[in-house]
Amino acid sequence: MSLESQGIQSKKPKLNLNLHENIKDLSEFKLGSVLQNSTNRKVVCLRGSFQSKEGEAVVILEKTAFSVDDLTSDSKFFCEKNQLEKIFHNDVYGDYKYFPIQELNSIKATIIHPATEKHIAKYSSQTFYIIEETPDIYFEIVLPHITDQKFDLQWVYNILEHKSESDRILVEDTDPNNGFVMVPDLKWNGEIDTLYFLAIIKKINIKSIRDLTSDHLPLLKNIRDKGIAAIKNKYGLESSDLRIYFHYQPSFYHLHVHFTYLRHEAPGILTERAHLLTTVINNIELLSDYYQRSTIPFVVRENDKWFDKFVEKGIVKRRNGI
Repeated sequence: MSLESQGIQSKKPKLNLNLHENIKDLSEFKLGSVLQNSTNRKVVCLRGSFQSKEGEAVVILEKTAFSVDDLTSDSKFFCEKNQLEKIFHNDVYGDYKYFPIQELNSIKATIIHPATEKHIAKYSSQTFYIIEETPDIYFEIVLPHITDQKFDLQWVYNILEHKSESDRILVEDTDPNNGFVMVPDLKWNGEIDTLYFLAIIKKINIKSIRDLTSDHLPLLKNIRDKGIAAIKNKYGLESSDLRIYFHYQPSFYHLHVHFTYLRHEAPGILTERAHLLTTVINNIELLSDYYQRSTIPFVVRENDKWFDKFVEKGIVKRRNGI
């Protein structure tokens, strides 16, 4: 059943896809500012624009992880075409810059265009605060914010309706109540060492773990079992190799589950945001309305629009005292 037939209409205009259809390089990208430079993750987020294209853009450049499959005795990493530049040596220790050949030196690029203020805020460096979200805080501040903001989910609907990324689907269950679609996350570079999939549910009225009750246990177990089986079948990974979790708060408000390789330190796996699927299932089995009663911590950014509401209610104080 299509979203339109369910009475769900997108109020957002269609995105201009011309940039993504024709772009070959970044020669037309004009840098405005550096939003964030993560020396730990080797990721830089840039704000700017493209010549002859309307609207701002966010460009994310990330140095890719090494693939174990490429590190063999006859690997191209160990050939004379690569260059070493010595910085210094001291006794048995030597420090060098290593310049591998082009095919081993790729950088993953993500381009968001046209970028909204929400995109720019999301990828900007900023101050974070922990909010202990009680049910009262959820209903008084968080839920109205989610409702009022009308977060754009058109890209999610495109996946569910096979209008986009249909060739990337790993597994799909079309059941209207317990069905889901699993696709690679935008952050995954395709190497098994950084494996990252999203399982997006078919139902459109579940925003986050706050909405989950015992009625949804068949859905959650279906995602767990079929997601694990699909990854094992294609990539040979066991369930014990996987980190399967929800985000709270999620980056978009249509229930989805993250599947990542346990060895991969993916963004958002820290305790203040990640909730393991097995733990969520167990909590609901213990108490049907667990997530309607519980206090759930999450991180809020200082330049988020709703941060001022938490300050006004005395839930959090700005660190500068203002």
